[in-house]
This record gives sequence, structure tokens and C-alpha cells, in this order.
Amino acid sequence: MNPNDIPISAFVPEAQALSAPTCEAAVLSILVSFPDVLDSVGDRLHAECFTVAENRLMYTTIVAQISAGRGCDVVSLMQALQGQVEPQYIHAVTTSHDYGARGLKAHVDTLVDLHQARALYGASFKLAELAHGEGPIAERIDQAQAAVQALEVQGGEDEWVDAYTAAVEHTELIEKRHEGAITGIATGLHDLDEMLDGGLVRGNLIVIGARPAMGKTALAMTVGLSMATHCSVGMLSMEMPHSDVRDRQAAILGRISIGDIKRPGRGQGLDYSRVSDAVERSRSLKWFVSDRSGLNIQQVRSMARKLKRTRGLDVLIVDYIGLMEGLDRKQPRAYQIEEISRGLKGLAKELDIVVICLAQVNRGAAEKAMQPPGLHELRDSGAIEQDADVVAFIHRPVAANPSLSGDWANYALMRVAKNRQGRIGDLHLFYRGETTTFEQWEGGPPTLAPIATPARGRGML
Repeated sequence: MNPNDIPISAFVPEAQALSAPTCEAAVLSILVSFPDVLDSVGDRLHAECFTVAENRLMYTTIVAQISAGRGCDVVSLMQALQGQVEPQYIHAVTTSHDYGARGLKAHVDTLVDLHQARALYGASFKLAELAHGEGPIAERIDQAQAAVQALEVQGGEDEWVDAYTAAVEHTELIEKRHEGAITGIATGLHDLDEMLDGGLVRGNLIVIGARPAMGKTALAMTVGLSMATHCSVGMLSMEMPHSDVRDRQAAILGRISIGDIKRPGRGQGLDYSRVSDAVERSRSLKWFVSDRSGLNIQQVRSMARKLKRTRGLDVLIVDYIGLMEGLDRKQPRAYQIEEISRGLKGLAKELDIVVICLAQVNRGAAEKAMQPPGLHELRDSGAIEQDADVVAFIHRPVAANPSLSGDWANYALMRVAKNRQGRIGDLHLFYRGETTTFEQWEGGPPTLAPIATPARGRGML
């Protein structure tokens, strides 16, 4: 349904409905008399905001002439619209307002509001069709949310900021940082927070890449559960079901061997006091988990919005991007990943949250037993590297080379390979496999023992 085909009187007060054509004529008259004011309203005002067909044609022509630098007056407008709009109508509209340009903003506000109201009224028919339609209800709800989201008003206030205004506002921001009113979100890993100048920053997309079994999920849960003590954290676990996530949650919070949790009757048995401690610690956490799999970016966006609205959301963990689906599954996988990564970055900015996204790397990275992967080895698409604000890789040399000495058993290297707003470099972490947690590494990293060379005999002279 075309919103402009809906009578205004169907959803607005009669007085407001009657004022619409008057506002349209006033706006057109002002634009003809003062062409320079188009820049102040052009980002909000569109032809669809006009309900009268002749007014839509006139607005489109006025904009085209002003944009082409030809100027605009009654005569040129009549010539451009000859055979489409009666000259008498053009003359009546363009002379309907002679009070200067001061009332333009109020008239444009009225036209935009009425256009949005018509669009909302039209969307209600779309929602009714989806409610009574066929197909999975989840998909119909997603389409309904997309229809409502499309109604968001674009433009409005001036989006350009001059240097002095920006400098003053930034000084205020620095003062708030100095006073501690604005800080990064601490991860619980001190060296990582230092590398990121205070922690994770809202609006950022953080990508953590690694080969399988290197500890991506363990790192995400270690950091996530730590942050959940002072902010709201959501985790989309598309790889592990709720039962596995809860096993790890109990192991991390209670510092219990995950083997004892899975098989509590073996050996010395499970220390239930630690289980109780984990339960008590979870009471104060703002930690929310969903194990829905195969989500697309629209579904992730919808779930994140709902969580933020109902329970709050500061950090969203996506485990992992390779398990997400594109909106169009027929598209190449690289295109789907690009769509997903761009959507996750947009979601971080839209909701003012941190998005932590886990990612796999290409098989070629497994050949480098002692070195972490590089940016070029992120799987499926280079868009992940481009969209991310921070990219870090986790590598445990002993997992790639089991013959290493015992000094390497708990060592993990985190390489911050991209940091849009700060430093890059290597961090040393301690991986405690029995509880699937990462901690600070004390002292220097382990080193490879020199390989002894056999003594050479003199042989025969």
C-alpha cells in the first residue's frame, strides 16, 4: 500500500489534516522565493512527504533545478512542468506564502510527521497480513520488525559538526574520563585492558580468532563472566547447547574441574561446596545466554534489541560468526560473511554496546606451530578484518605441538593484530584447562630448549 494513497483524515485530527495542503503550498512557495534554504531541510524533506500529486511534481522539479545551479522561479517552473501541472495552480502555490523563510522548519516538521504517520498506518496493514499469513511465525515476526524499523526517521538535526564545537565537546569528554565518569569496560585481564587503554569501548566490534581447540569460547566466557559483575552481558552460543555452557559456567565460577562436573562420581568426587559457591556467585551476575543456532544478522539484531530493552545489554558475545547464516543463503559465503560482519559493527554502534565476535581461521594457520594466525587468515572473508575495531588471536603452542616441554602446558599467547584506536602487540596468558579459564601470566614466557648437536668424530685421516 502506498502511504500517499491513504486519506490523512483516517488517522490524524481533522484540523491537522486540513492544514497539510496549506503546509505543502507554503513550503514550495518558500523554496521558490529562497532557494538557498533547501540545504537546511533537504535531508529530511522528500517528494513522498507531499500528498498532492502536483505538489510532488513541483518539489521534484524545484530540487532538480536548484541542484543543477539553474535557480528556480515561477516562469522556469511553469516551463519545466508544461503539460503536467496547470500554470494557474503553479502560480497559486508559489504565491501562497510571502512571509519570508522563518516558518519553513515548522512546516517541514508537519509534513514529515504526517508522512511518517501515513507510513505507520500503511505498515499496520503489512503487520495484519503477516499475522494472518503462512510460514514459520519466527520469520513473520522478523519481517514485521523489519517493516517497523524501516519507519525510523532519518536526518533531522545537522549531522555536520564544526572543528570548534567538536573540540569543546571532546574536552568535556576528556574531563569525564579523568574524573572516572566514563571508562572502558574492564575484561578482568589486566594486560589486555592496558593494551586497549582501559578496556573495551562501546560501539566497537571485537573479533577473537583462533584455530579449533585453542580456547576462543573459554576466553570469551572468562571475560564475559568477569564483565557480568559490573555490566550486562549476553552470549549467543550457536556452537554449544545450554548444558555445555552451564558446565563451563560452573567450572569458571566455582573453580571446579570440568571433568568432575561431567563425571561427579569418579575419583574423590565433586566438591559440592564449590558448586554452591558458583550458584551464589551467579546470583549477582547480569549474564544471559541463548543457544539458538543458525541465526542471521536480522535475528541477532532483534534478539539484542529485546535483551537491551528488557534486561539491559552492554556486551554481546557471538560464538561464532562462521555458524551464522546470510539473509540470502544463495549468495556466496564471502558475501554472507561481509553482510554479517557489517551488521554486527552497525549493531554495536546502534545499541552503544560492545560486540565480541569469535571467528575461525584458515587451515593454513595450523602449519605455524609456534606462531599465532595473522589477519589474512581469518576464514571466509576479509570483511571481518575491515569491519572490526580490534582483532586478537589466541594461540596455545602446546595444542599445536604436543611434544613441547611441561613449561608450555598452560601458556597461551594473545596477539592483538589490529587496534583501530591504540597499540598492537603480544600478551601472555595462563590457560587453566581443567576449569577452562584464562588468567594473567606471571613472569616471562617459556622458551624453547636448545637442540643439542651430536659431537663430530674425527673419522679416518
